[in-house]
Amino acid sequence: MEFIQTSKPEFTLRFATPDDAGLVLSYMHKLGTYQKMRDKITATEADFHRLLSEGRGETIFGQYDGETVAFIYFYQNSSAFTGQTGLYIDGFLVDEAMKGKGLGKIMMAICHNSRWNEIINDWSGAALTGMNLQSTSTVSWVLIALMKCVSTVSGRNS
Repeated sequence: MEFIQTSKPEFTLRFATPDDAGLVLSYMHKLGTYQKMRDKITATEADFHRLLSEGRGETIFGQYDGETVAFIYFYQNSSAFTGQTGLYIDGFLVDEAMKGKGLGKIMMAICHNSRWNEIINDWSGAALTGMNLQSTSTVSWVLIALMKCVSTVSGRNS
């Protein structure tokens, strides 16, 4: 298993393998509970195993002192508007006990600076960097970030 070192020595990242399908499902259940929509999650461990095996979905886990404390689930998409490909973040959660340590910021920064440049593409990292990202914990943050980016690009303030 290969780990990606972050700016915090005790916090590392790793890509999930199909064998992590149960852990992905567990984090999706945590996210569903947090968002009060746990009953809407119908995916199974077998579904995640298949998606990860086929490369149709990916997950990055954040580990703090060797314990998994965060995840991001995403997949490739494309836009008929821009004619470009990108990534869609479908799940993002930092465990409650780990909020406020900047781990969500680190995960999003790693994503922005590496494989996920397409998601922000021309939307200026400055729009994301200028936000107050304390306690980033769910996909809701991503929606707020995207709205702020759209506002920045369109010249509107939100």
